[in-house]
Amino acid sequence: MTVLAIAVGAPAAAEGVLRDYRVDGDAIERPLTGRPGDAARGEALVADRRRSLCLLCHTGPFPQPHAQGTLAPDLRGVGARLSEGQLRLRVVDMRRLAPSSIMPSYYRVDGLTRVGRAWQGRPVLTAEEIEDIVAFLMTLKE
Repeated sequence: MTVLAIAVGAPAAAEGVLRDYRVDGDAIERPLTGRPGDAARGEALVADRRRSLCLLCHTGPFPQPHAQGTLAPDLRGVGARLSEGQLRLRVVDMRRLAPSSIMPSYYRVDGLTRVGRAWQGRPVLTAEEIEDIVAFLMTLKE
């Protein structure tokens, strides 16, 4: 299988080795950092079209609806539809669930091809940023 990494913004600061996590079914139940993220920081990351690229494909309760994508599910109500663990796995590596997904693997460095030099061996987002995004997505209940 060929996986394409999408070059976005700047890579996350090199964390050395990615933090260990365990996938249970369709979820990563425990936070990558051992503590919950910050929803306000997560909202800022989701809205930042150069850093996370979420709004390139997703739409949701954000300003400038004309600048949001329609390729992926609407994020409205995602916190009511999916558990925290399910959201975490989808942000970490959606391709574990849907190998043909166009969503980038935000916390993966192995098995990727066509990765720019600045991105090699680095995740797109840090574990803390993943947790911030998950915390924000959990607030989207309606």
